This record gives sequence, structure tokens and C-alpha cells, in this order.
Amino acid sequence: MTFRIGSFNVENLFDRPRVMNLSTWEEGRPILDAYAKLTDLLEEPVYTPAIKVDILQLLEQLGLLRADTSTYVHLRKIRGALLRRPRNGPVDVVAAGRSSWIGWLELTTQPVNALATEHTAMVIRDIGADVLGVVEAESRPTLNLFSAAMLKQVDAVPYEQVMLVDGNDTRGIDVGLLAKGKHRLVEIRTHVFDNDPEGVVFSRDCCEYHLRTERGNRLVVLVNHFKSKGYGTMADSDDRRRRQAARVAEIYQGLVQNGARYVAVVGDLNDHPTSAPLAPLVEQTDLVDISAHPDFDFGTRRGTFASGGDLDKIDYVLLSPSLRKKATGGAVFRNGVWRGPRTKNPWPIYPTMTQPVHAASDHAAIYADINL
Repeated sequence: MTFRIGSFNVENLFDRPRVMNLSTWEEGRPILDAYAKLTDLLEEPVYTPAIKVDILQLLEQLGLLRADTSTYVHLRKIRGALLRRPRNGPVDVVAAGRSSWIGWLELTTQPVNALATEHTAMVIRDIGADVLGVVEAESRPTLNLFSAAMLKQVDAVPYEQVMLVDGNDTRGIDVGLLAKGKHRLVEIRTHVFDNDPEGVVFSRDCCEYHLRTERGNRLVVLVNHFKSKGYGTMADSDDRRRRQAARVAEIYQGLVQNGARYVAVVGDLNDHPTSAPLAPLVEQTDLVDISAHPDFDFGTRRGTFASGGDLDKIDYVLLSPSLRKKATGGAVFRNGVWRGPRTKNPWPIYPTMTQPVHAASDHAAIYADINL
């Protein structure tokens, strides 16, 4: 009996932060950088004169100096005051520190193109995974609604089990799981609180989903979304992914030591297989990438992101040795990824995808077939 396990970065289902919907990552990078820096500064217990200067500079950069809402960011205030904004004269930070006021920054969102959402459902329908790790979903209610409504709309059967645990990212890009009812979800463990000497490890989560398959096997799926290269310095981003890879490797080894034979690590690891940051997980454990299987089908490209270049292989299904022995193959499914008319070595796309905005995602789905 073939069991299919996959991973798909859906890049939000119904609503996506406006700044993440720009034409390129570079276009939104300064905004996301400023948003991240200001979010950290607002958590400081004491707003020193130097911190107040930085707060004001970042607010101005985000368009929030004179108003609570800008094109990309909203300053939500619940109680107390962060700022004094006189009609004439400079804006001042009046809060003494984090305890002086209650509020936070939020990224403003906009609806995802309706046809793009339908194409996302079509990708999930067409790969037909028994268990699918989902990356960048807004929330469990949203993911559940998507499964119940959108999969029906494309003549697919909704998943009986839909699970998502909120992670550490404030942008609504969490990791979750879709599983057919015959493979019962019996245990969930979150790792949002994992720390190492440098601080919180996971940008989102490395959520453990423990399932009992139709034939009674115990399967553990670790769904991940590592730190992106989209903002922050390259050195900081690389270091964060290295820490994440090392921690997932520790979690995996702990599961094996406690008797787990069938373990899969899936998700968007945001780096290519030979990169130094992923080495603790990809090279220094016995996990095997399904794409190394002789019967794995990459299609016309070797990557999984955007145009599919070799260094764009950033989506993974990594299998423990016992799972790898039972693997019969797998594939990258890129029908929902946009390509222009002049793309070299083109891949098939849905006929209704006539503009980039119609794409299901910038990421192809990836899956493994296992005789489990």
C-alpha cells in the first residue's frame, strides 16, 4: 500500500501581509527589516534616550510617525501611550518602557487573489498526499476552512484532520498538517519555546505530529519553516538556520533514541542541500532526502522555488532510514508555480494561470511515496 507524504509552502491561503505580496523580496526587505527592528525595540523594558531616537526613526521609515496605520504596518494601541503627536512640533516617545503601554505592530494584509487560492487547492488535490506538511498558513481556522470549502470546490475530498499550532512569527505564516482520517493524529508537540545560548531557536516552529497509520505504524512528522534570506543580514540569517538545523537534528535523534523508526522532517528549510547552515541536519544525521531516490522525478528543473535553479532546492521531505528503505519514489509538483512564456525548459502549469498573481505559490510541492 502506497503512503504519500509531502510538503507545500502555500504562501498564505486567503490573506497575506501586503509587504510580502510585492513583486520581489528585495522590494519589501527594508520594510520587513524596520518592522523586525522596531518590534524588538518596543519589547525593551526601558526606553533609553538612544532607544527613543531609534524608535522614532523606524516609525518614520514605516510611515507611522504621524498616524497609526500606513500602507504596510499598523500600530495597535490597547492601553497607555507610546507617543505624543502634537499638531505642531516633533513627535515624542512618552512611554518609559514596555510596561508603560500595551500595544504592538501588525503587518497590514490584503486578500490573496481568488484564482491563486483555487490553484493552491488544485495543487493539493493533484498531489493527493495522505499527510501534507503545510507552510505559511494563517491559522488553524483558516486552514480548516480552506480544506472544507476550497478542496470541495475543485472536486477534492477535504482532509478529516487539520491542525496548526501558532508559532513565533507575528506575520501569520505558521506550519500545519493535513492528514487523512485513516492515519490518526494521536500526539502533538510544539517547540516554539526551545532556546539555546543565543535565544529562541525557531522563527516559526518545529512542530511534531505523531500519527498512527492505517496499518498501525507510528509515524512522526516534523514540520518546519526555517529562517528566510529575505531580510536581516546574511550572516545572521545563516546562523539562525544553522541553529534551527542543529535543534531539529537533536529532536530527531531524541525520537530515534526513544524508539521511533518512522520519522520524516518536512518543510521549507530556506537553503540548498549542500549549504553550511543545513549541514547539522542534512549531512550530519542519517536522514535521507527523498530527492536522492533513483526514482524521484524533479521534472525540468532541480529546484523547488521560483524558477527552479539548482540552488533553489529549498523544500524538503527528509526520511529516517526505515522510511527510506520503504520509499518507492517521489516528485516535485510545480504546476502551480508561475513561469513566463520565455522560460527555458518550461514546466506544465494550469491553463487558468495566465498572470503571476494567479500562481498558487512561488514554491513547488514535494512528496515521497512510501510502501508503508
